[in-house]
Amino acid sequence: MEPTLNWWITVLAGGGVVAGLTLLARGLVDYRSTVRVGDTSTSTISSLAAGEVRISGVIEAAEMTLVSLLQGASCVYYRAMIGRGGDVAPVESGFTEERSIGFRVRDATGSIRVFPRGARVDGPVRFNEETGAMGDEPPGLAIRTGAATRLSEPDRATAIAELLRVHDPETSNRPAALHNGDRPRRYREARLEPGDAVTIVGRALPFSDLVDPLGADYGSEADVLDSDPEIAADLAEARAAGILAADPEDAWGNAAIAGFGIGRPVTTPEIDPAANRLPLATPEEAAEAERTFEIAPDALVLASSAEVPLLIAYGTPGVVMERMQSRYTLGLLGAVLAIASAMVFAITISGGFAL
Repeated sequence: MEPTLNWWITVLAGGGVVAGLTLLARGLVDYRSTVRVGDTSTSTISSLAAGEVRISGVIEAAEMTLVSLLQGASCVYYRAMIGRGGDVAPVESGFTEERSIGFRVRDATGSIRVFPRGARVDGPVRFNEETGAMGDEPPGLAIRTGAATRLSEPDRATAIAELLRVHDPETSNRPAALHNGDRPRRYREARLEPGDAVTIVGRALPFSDLVDPLGADYGSEADVLDSDPEIAADLAEARAAGILAADPEDAWGNAAIAGFGIGRPVTTPEIDPAANRLPLATPEEAAEAERTFEIAPDALVLASSAEVPLLIAYGTPGVVMERMQSRYTLGLLGAVLAIASAMVFAITISGGFAL
């Protein structure tokens, strides 16, 4: 028995209800963000005080940057999605990877460190393509095959070694969504990159007040470890038994010495007397490393909290508010669609149209 016209109307009406409610939910989130941005005045970084603040400036890389999944671009945040070809939102049908890393924001008066873990990030879509009619990959697609992070300012030797390194596509850690035969795929990637203008609303607090000073990043391997119940149980057991190392030096030995990994340790490592001695860093190099990697306990940073969630949005405050207001308006139209579709759905369920 073939589906009737009423059956098709019922299906379309049900889809309209789901789509309308989805648009409404997203619109309400953007409305709350619009209110937060609009109700908080912009402060200069040099005049920040502890509490909820809004700043506007340009992203600067801190110690490391991320390497985006789909285009291999240096960034501080990305959300990559791989789904079926023809999908408007590939996240709903395939693979999604989202990561962020600590960075700095600079305005005309100074800079401040941002800890993006737990933040709502509204980044621009930099790549949105799908495979061609013959299954060929879209121009600009460069799936990451190496490490997910890189030094923000790699030295010349490191850069040359990376360029010369051969990546084997068969052994690289590629998303499973890429191994789906000849089915068409859609790729979409949103990113925030160094040099982007951003508006941030969140809580400024001294670095020493952070609950977890090491928890700056989102989507890292540490998140996987934290979410694994077996690993969490092992850590709890080690703490209870008193066998968990109390400091980095006990846990990692020479690896805990600043500069050891790049061959310029700031203090003498303990190595075999017959081994080649690494040259110690000069006082200038040690001071530069400390300025780069160390954060003073009383230095203000931006981070998310239960009371004041962090919002990181691409653009100046005016641009951010205009974009979010447009999404809120679209959400209201989604509410109208949901109501109309619900009425049609009710009619078809109760007896249908006289067709």
